[in-house]
Amino acid sequence: MTHLARLPAPDGMAPAAQYTHAVTGTGRLVAVSGRLPLDEDGGIAGEGDAGARARQVLENPGRCPAAAGATFDDVVKPACFVTDTAHRPAVRAEHLPDGRLLAASAVQVAGLVRPEFPLEVEALAAVDA
Repeated sequence: MTHLARLPAPDGMAPAAQYTHAVTGTGRLVAVSGRLPLDEDGGIAGEGDAGARARQVLENPGRCPAAAGATFDDVVKPACFVTDTAHRPAVRAEHLPDGRLLAASAVQVAGLVRPEFPLEVEALAAVDA
């Protein structure tokens, strides 16, 4: 069985508002490569609609852990790369319920692999051994 322990305030560090400083646990590690707003056919989702593209990016990391027997609830560390920080609240609201602290990273970048991609999300998940 996977057991996760969140370490929100290690000695000498103030707790963070929306993430935990570390997560430890037992089980198998599932690493999910960066996901882009591509649909199941490899086409760009939501042509001309940044919101639809953001939703697709957020749905894709959930599909990859599923292939390894996990769900988005098993994700312990997402990393979000955005070209505009306005996309960050959508990431949290869509997939991270209030009170669920994860080890997390969010980085604003000048661009991603293609200019029509507004964000990319990668993740680490822990599942039963």
